[in-house]
Amino acid sequence: MMTMRRQLLGLGFIAASSLVALHAAQAMSGPSAIQIDGGPLGDLQLSGGVDGFGYYLGDSTESGNLPGTSKDLGADIGSGLVELQKTDGELQFTIEVGSNGGTTTLGSGSPGQTSITTFTTGPLYAGYITIAPTGSPVTISAGQIGSLEGYESGIDWNNANQLTTEIFYVQNSQSRGVSATYSQGPISATVTFGDGYDTGAWDFIQGLITYTINPTNSLTVYTADNLGRTGPNTYSYGGGTTGGAPYYVNSDMIGGYYSYTLGNLNLVPEVQYQIAKGDSKLGIGTTDPNTGVFYSKASSNLGVALFGDYSLSSTSPYSVGAWVEYWNSKGTADWFIGSDSEGVGASLTPTWQYKDLFARADAGYIYLLHNKAADGVTTYGYGDNKDHGEFVGELEAGLLF
Repeated sequence: MMTMRRQLLGLGFIAASSLVALHAAQAMSGPSAIQIDGGPLGDLQLSGGVDGFGYYLGDSTESGNLPGTSKDLGADIGSGLVELQKTDGELQFTIEVGSNGGTTTLGSGSPGQTSITTFTTGPLYAGYITIAPTGSPVTISAGQIGSLEGYESGIDWNNANQLTTEIFYVQNSQSRGVSATYSQGPISATVTFGDGYDTGAWDFIQGLITYTINPTNSLTVYTADNLGRTGPNTYSYGGGTTGGAPYYVNSDMIGGYYSYTLGNLNLVPEVQYQIAKGDSKLGIGTTDPNTGVFYSKASSNLGVALFGDYSLSSTSPYSVGAWVEYWNSKGTADWFIGSDSEGVGASLTPTWQYKDLFARADAGYIYLLHNKAADGVTTYGYGDNKDHGEFVGELEAGLLF
C-alpha cells in the first residue's frame, strides 16, 4: 500500500470555473488540448501524455533494516494518461484514464512499476462531473477527484522536477468525494468531503483557499482532517489494509505555500505539518519496554521545502527546476524512511521541451540527519551499511498532447 501511495500522492489544485486548476511548477508547458466537436455534448478537450525513464540509485533500493544492493539501475514506463473534458456550460465533466507511476519521492527506493490497479477505481485516475450554474461563483463537483493537499502534482510532467519531496510523500491522493468551490475576485476556496486515501470510508474533509494578491504573487493555505476513526481493516489505494500505517488515514494536516514570480523565475516556499493523535485501538502509540504495556501517543511530521523553476526565455526550449527540503518526524509512526527520522534533500532538473516533446534529467541527494528509530535501538539507512545519504539520478523523456 505504501509503495503505491508514494508514487501518486499530492495532486494539489484549486477550483475556479471547473474543479481542477493545477498549482504545479510550470518549468514545462503542459499538454495542449485537442479541441473536439462533441455534438450534443458541446465542445470537448482531449489531452494526455506518455513518458518513460531510466534511473540510477547510488547506494540502495531499500531503507530501514532491509538489505539493499550496492548500486541499482532500471528503466520503466512512467505514465500513460488520456483526459477528456467539457469545461463550459452548466454541466461539465472530466474523465482521465490510464496508468500513472512516473513520480518518485527522493529517498523512497527504486521507482515502482506503473499500474492501473493503484486505485480502487482501476484505470480511472480521475472522473467527476461539475455543476456550474450560470453567473454563480459556486460550483459543485462529485466523483473520483484529486487531493487539495500540497503544491506538487501526482502527475510527473506537471512538476518542474521528476523527483518529489517528503512533503508530497505523506499526502493524500486521488479519492472519491464531493467538492464545493467558491471563486470571486482574488479569492478561490474549495471544500471536499470524501474517502481520503481512497479507503472507501467517507470521513475525510479537506479545505483549500487561495488569495491572488497580484499576477505575480499568491498565497495558498490547505488543511485535511479525519472526522472519525478509519479502522485498521480498511483497504487503501486498492492494495493492503491501513492496519500497517493507520496514522496516515487518521491524521490531521495543515499547510501552505506562497508563489512569487519575477520575470522567468518562480519561487514557491511550502510548509506542512501533520499529526496523528494517539489511539490504542488503532495502534498509534508506543509500547513500554519495561512493562510491555501499550499506551496512546501522538506522532507528527513537519516538512519544509523551497521550490524554484527558471526558464531561460519565453522562446527557449530550456528550463531548470530545483528544490531543497527539510523534514522532521516525531514519535513511533513511520511517516518516511523510519520512525523519528530527520533529514534534508535537494533536487536539480534541467529540462528540454520542443512543442509536445520533452526530455529532462533529475539529480537528487538525500541525507538523514537522524536515523535511529523511536525505540532507541533500531537504525535505518541506505544499503547494507545503512548509510545516511543516497544519490538518485533519473533520465526521462515523453510526449504530451
